[in-house]
Amino acid sequence: MSLIERVDAAINAALVQRIVGCVILINRDGQEIYARAAGLADREADVPMRREAIFRLASVTKPIVATAVLRLVDLGLIGLNDKVTRYLPWFTPDNPDGSAADIRIRHLLSHTSGLAYANVPDNASGGLSGRVNSLTETLQNIARVPLAFAPGSGWDYGTSIDVLGGVLAAINGSNVEDALGRHVTGPLDMTDAHFYVTDPARLAVPYGDGAPPVRMGDPHVLGDQYGSTTFSPGRIFNPAAPQNGGAGMAGTADDVMKMLEVYNGRPGLLAPETVAMALANQIGDLPRRENDAGKRFSFIGAVLQDPMAANNPCPVGTVDWGGAWGHNWVVDPVNRITIVVCTNTTFEGCNGPFRDDILRAVYAA
Repeated sequence: MSLIERVDAAINAALVQRIVGCVILINRDGQEIYARAAGLADREADVPMRREAIFRLASVTKPIVATAVLRLVDLGLIGLNDKVTRYLPWFTPDNPDGSAADIRIRHLLSHTSGLAYANVPDNASGGLSGRVNSLTETLQNIARVPLAFAPGSGWDYGTSIDVLGGVLAAINGSNVEDALGRHVTGPLDMTDAHFYVTDPARLAVPYGDGAPPVRMGDPHVLGDQYGSTTFSPGRIFNPAAPQNGGAGMAGTADDVMKMLEVYNGRPGLLAPETVAMALANQIGDLPRRENDAGKRFSFIGAVLQDPMAANNPCPVGTVDWGGAWGHNWVVDPVNRITIVVCTNTTFEGCNGPFRDDILRAVYAA
């Protein structure tokens, strides 16, 4: 079978019982080689999924914010070794031993800052649900909780990119939305990538894992191998919600593809050496989670180091990540392949078997 036939088959096998709807885009050498919208954007209303569907992006927000920071690095407006307190003087969490932490910009980009989702206090938010307050108040409350480890001494997934959003806003003298518009989403013409929904009629209805998937309530609690997560589908409509750089945006699959192609040959936004740095292992040999075997971490996502250990068909150096609302993406700089998978089904579309089915379909040859 051809790549198109294999990917179609993987999608068809997952629809109805595992995935309600999806948009999948695949580029090679900057040219589109596959595009399909399948299933339903709203199952109960029988609304078909369309390519222009808008999705809640969750952690797909993170590489957008990281790209803006790297753009500032290229412009000489920020340094990777700058202290976070240079831009947010009040962001002063303690190390676990009570000493003052020294968090640098590179620690935030690589998730080696000591900020962990497990340590987010009840009076703050990780971006998917929780307290509705200003971003400054959210970050101030996060800063009152000791870090999981001293910066640079470990790796853990958390609110590092939310803090980077605050840094961006401070440098730009604006909110996070305007900073991203100036440096990334505007220049790349990411029309629907915002902390709000540009066209509610195109917003895909979210579903939670099940057989078949269940239409989400608000709030909606789901568990996976990483623990329990609370989702609030209505949060994207609340203008008072903090603009969390780690999870708060909405956008289309095409918006995501435009951003990821910056790391796979699209010129203009970042210097080539910055792209290479962004895709490289930035955490050395620091231990990661058991489920992350064979992968290190770059400035925008997980970087494949040992395909056999990771049970991954991609070549060494491939970078990937996802978003808990139901998305995953891949940047393969060896074969110059970029994959964007946006679904409206959590967690299956993010870290379930569907992700691996699509990868195997693409790399079967």
